[in-house]
Amino acid sequence: MFSNASNFVHGVDSAFLIITGISVFFLVTLTATMIYFVVKYNKKKGKPAVQIKDNSLLEITWITIPMLLVLYMFYIGWEGFIPMRQAPKDAIQVTAIGSMWKYEFIYPGNKSSDTLVVPINKSVKVNLGSKDVLHGFSVPGFRIKEDMVPQKKNYSWFTAGEQGDFDIYCTVYCGVNHSYMHSIIRVVSEADYNKWLAALPVKKADTNLGHTVLEKNGCIACHSIDGTKSVGPTFKGLYGSTVEVTTNGASHKVTADSVYIKTSIVEPNKDVVTGFPQGVMKAYKGVISDKDIQLVNEYLKTLK
Repeated sequence: MFSNASNFVHGVDSAFLIITGISVFFLVTLTATMIYFVVKYNKKKGKPAVQIKDNSLLEITWITIPMLLVLYMFYIGWEGFIPMRQAPKDAIQVTAIGSMWKYEFIYPGNKSSDTLVVPINKSVKVNLGSKDVLHGFSVPGFRIKEDMVPQKKNYSWFTAGEQGDFDIYCTVYCGVNHSYMHSIIRVVSEADYNKWLAALPVKKADTNLGHTVLEKNGCIACHSIDGTKSVGPTFKGLYGSTVEVTTNGASHKVTADSVYIKTSIVEPNKDVVTGFPQGVMKAYKGVISDKDIQLVNEYLKTLK
């Protein structure tokens, strides 16, 4: 605790300790008081019960003190939170894209990396987005956590004060491989950062429109294009092949033609490929247009 990993550590840790200290104090005090009265006024001692009239001063006291303490705890939490939403205008801009189940970090110049590398003592604003479902961008060592929401802008920022590697976790359950969604922030000297960024390759532009449709909708996260087994069937060699599926509990074989591909996109749980679970893929009816589905068909034909 109270490290210099980021500019938010001291504020968050102070709020945590103060709130925890107040909570522990009242837990011990109230528990001890309760035990004292249970022992002192035990019925076995034969003391007759006495009706006690209300005490206005006591009631005002036990309402006022907790109210003031709660307001104080809110204040120190709010004081630590506000700076997290006030990124400096001169901060280094990086875009972080979450998808099932990985992070991609895009730097100025359309350079891409799966590791977030930043210079020490420089403010960095991370613009957050998601290709498919809700993800989390959490760096416990920096005391920051924000959601990555599809089709909605969000951001997080920080100034790293210590060199080294710091874990990035997804804190929102995003599917079967949620626990494997992990990356790191690597804090280096400014000279090393500039050298690393200069050597970072430019993100390759995808000229295949069908692949772009699949990538945009998060399909590549669950369906490989190289034959590797994943959450769903591979796209490699799929088009025109014979596929064994289960429909309404009955197994049968179908040809993976354009009709089958469209059905698998708009009604993914109608014909489920044998060996794969039902209910994992969401329906894209109304999300992926017929025109884009045709582009997907043309792309799948190339994956022999």
